Amino acid sequence: MRIRGLGVIEDAVLELAPGLTVVSGETGAGKTMVVTGLGLLFGGRADPGAVRPGVDTASVEGRLRVDPDGPVAQRALEAGAELDEDVLLVARTVSGSGRSRAHLGGRAVPAGTLAELADACVAVHGQSDQTRLRQPARQREALDRYAGAPLAAELADYQAAYDELRSVSTELAALTAAARERAQEADLLRFGLGEIEAADPQAGETTVLQVEEERLGNADGLRAAAWLAHTALLGAGEGATDGTDAVGQVARGRTALEQVGAHDPVLEELVGRLRELGYLLADVGADLASYAAGVDTDPARLAVVQDRRAELTRLARKYADDDAGSTEAGDVAVDQASAVLAWGQRAAARLATLDGADDRIGVLAARRAELTDRLTRAAAALSGARSDAAGRFAAQVGAELVELAMPHASLEVAVTQTPDDDGLDVAGRRLAYHRHGVDDVELLLVPHAGAPARPLQRGASGGELSRVMLAIEVTLAGTDPVPTLVFDEVDAGVGGRAAVEVGRRLAALARTAQVVVVTHLPQVAAFADQHLVVRKADDGVVTRSGVVALDEAGRLRELSRMLAGQEESATAEAHARELLETARAAR
Repeated sequence: MRIRGLGVIEDAVLELAPGLTVVSGETGAGKTMVVTGLGLLFGGRADPGAVRPGVDTASVEGRLRVDPDGPVAQRALEAGAELDEDVLLVARTVSGSGRSRAHLGGRAVPAGTLAELADACVAVHGQSDQTRLRQPARQREALDRYAGAPLAAELADYQAAYDELRSVSTELAALTAAARERAQEADLLRFGLGEIEAADPQAGETTVLQVEEERLGNADGLRAAAWLAHTALLGAGEGATDGTDAVGQVARGRTALEQVGAHDPVLEELVGRLRELGYLLADVGADLASYAAGVDTDPARLAVVQDRRAELTRLARKYADDDAGSTEAGDVAVDQASAVLAWGQRAAARLATLDGADDRIGVLAARRAELTDRLTRAAAALSGARSDAAGRFAAQVGAELVELAMPHASLEVAVTQTPDDDGLDVAGRRLAYHRHGVDDVELLLVPHAGAPARPLQRGASGGELSRVMLAIEVTLAGTDPVPTLVFDEVDAGVGGRAAVEVGRRLAALARTAQVVVVTHLPQVAAFADQHLVVRKADDGVVTRSGVVALDEAGRLRELSRMLAGQEESATAEAHARELLETARAAR
């Protein structure tokens, strides 16, 4: 992490190692700026007062190692960030006017996006800003993690029933609310299907009727034209020989050619074609006579056809697609009868669905009752498991507090329920419920005997609260998904054996998480895997070289300073060496 222009820090780089990293330094050297920088880096409030005087902006840049397939990397990719293998770059700047900018993986993002990542990346326990376990939901999650697999199984069963009940209830409510509309729609569909059944349209019927209407409406003209064509082909009457008809003319031409056709094969072939043409004309003439004789004027049939077409048109306008209701002459692109039949098929299918909705309502109502009963039983079991775990959790945290120089303090875990007349009936009580059960979980601190239990952030001073958080973190060790824990002067007001216990517990946490501690106690610093010291220059500024990772000799000098206020004391150095050996043995 690189910090520039923040408080007393002009430009400093912190290489945070795995395990337990301790940050120490003289009072006012800027140790707490490490915690402030982390807060900014993960979406904390931009305070223009933290910008170093004389500079325009303060900036914090971080290099995070993440699981490329984990939730942090996936959320970053969703925000448009880029990963360099398993490395994610995060940056935040704050101007003296209070304007803030955030970058994630090279992409500008809202500061809120960094805050979302903070939940999965780091938990900061500071003197003035305890960012963890302040919300009831987080406190419930902490208790559930502590309870482990048995409670997780109860919660999974409850949530499965809850999710299905929500889905069933939503569908049931929608079906019930739309019952009147479904009934009205079903009545309209039944009426339409009744009309279609009474009319009994046949596929393709409209086209057939249109052709028939055209023929009946023009019968006289059709008959006259057929007789006229017949006369032109065969003459005025059967056996006529005036020679003006087409058949006679073709016969004369054929006769003339037959007389000389034998002298030329080409002409002989033409004679054959004329002979075929004469036969064809005679056949057409006979057909015309037959057609003309069969065309009758039938006003009664014409009226029937027109009425039928009007009925089909009316049905098509009511039930078929818009282009099926046209009555333009010759418009048979869409057969009205077929279109009406197609609507009838769709209507019948829809009616079956509507009629089945009432059956579906019955099925859903029965399923809802089953799920409500299952959810009630699951809620009771989950609540019981939480209550059992709450006692164990409070007792274990209380034991840790005794070792952390808070012998008279105790933690209470209140598992309560909220009455709700419309809620879930659990053991005869109507309770509000949500996806995580019927329980509200709150961690309460009793700072000393006889004191009332109060919410964590109001029940202790800053240093005490940091120790309470340390006790909780130690109790939750191995169950917490957050990989980095930060404690700012968790040892305030602690000394002697209690300080050693603080260091021991921080070292224990560091076995399963990266732990960063800002401390002034050598007993805590002795347990560090890495010891960073913040040093100011003579002008009071922390520069890039002002944050130093100490080697073994450097640790001895710094512990001596922390013990005696001076680095050259032989007695302090001997004590420092003893502290280091004690810490190594304790680990």
